[in-house]
Amino acid sequence: LAQAAQALAGQFGATYSCIIGDDLLRQNFPLIHAVGMASTRAPRLIDITWGDASHPKVTLVGKGVCFDTGGLDLKPSSGMLIMKKDMGGAANVLALAQMIMDAKLKVRLRVLIPAVENSVAGNAFRPLDIFPSRKGVNVEIGNTDAEGRLVLADALALADEEKPDLLIDLGTLTGAARVALGPDLPPFYTNDEALAADVARHARAENDPLWRMPLWMPYDSWLDSKTANLNNAPGGAFAGSITCALFLKRFVESAKSWLHVDIYGWTPSAKPARPEGGECQAARALYKLLSERYG
Repeated sequence: LAQAAQALAGQFGATYSCIIGDDLLRQNFPLIHAVGMASTRAPRLIDITWGDASHPKVTLVGKGVCFDTGGLDLKPSSGMLIMKKDMGGAANVLALAQMIMDAKLKVRLRVLIPAVENSVAGNAFRPLDIFPSRKGVNVEIGNTDAEGRLVLADALALADEEKPDLLIDLGTLTGAARVALGPDLPPFYTNDEALAADVARHARAENDPLWRMPLWMPYDSWLDSKTANLNNAPGGAFAGSITCALFLKRFVESAKSWLHVDIYGWTPSAKPARPEGGECQAARALYKLLSERYG
């Protein structure tokens, strides 16, 4: 994944950097390190910047879990069969970044991809472990299979530090989103009403379906932990996509506008022009939104 990102950056003359392994701890990305530390492939944070620094700042963050066993909260074998696609958020972020750079949109683009493998080993992070985050918020691990929001949290905190005009994250995050809306209709979350309307409009026009779901604050207390500032996976079976979005929201304070999209990134069975396998979701609608705003 890092090689693909580096090749894309090189194609468009973008600046590329990557923080690898224990350097994540030294540079204060403890959640990314925690999720990826059990793999023989070192975790990393990919960082690409492109465009005129005077233009509006648009930052894209993509979940790059290159394989997800579920960690010590191990997935059943049937649940692992498509987990090579758990980097679908990162793949779609790279696709969107390519569109932006190829069209020379008037933005200062930044792309952040936490790339990890959620593996099982003696040093794997465990349920009820507590880890600090880049933001300084301590996180109790309620479930090691809710790892995507952990790696996104550190990346979002970094993105938020430079107060972007628009911060967008994409990730293959919750089964709850699939239960609610199926594989073809990803939910999106934002408190920016104008942005929500624009996303919905472009999703319809581009036949790139997206459906708004609420950042329902009464559920925010479900993230409470008895031993840390928050828990990454509240108990119970309710509102899993919403609580994931509320978890991520805790790490975004300074961005002028934030959009979270919980994609599936996969077509379960072949359709006309859409073979079974990895699927481009949200990128086309978001490109149209950005080209309208910054073209």
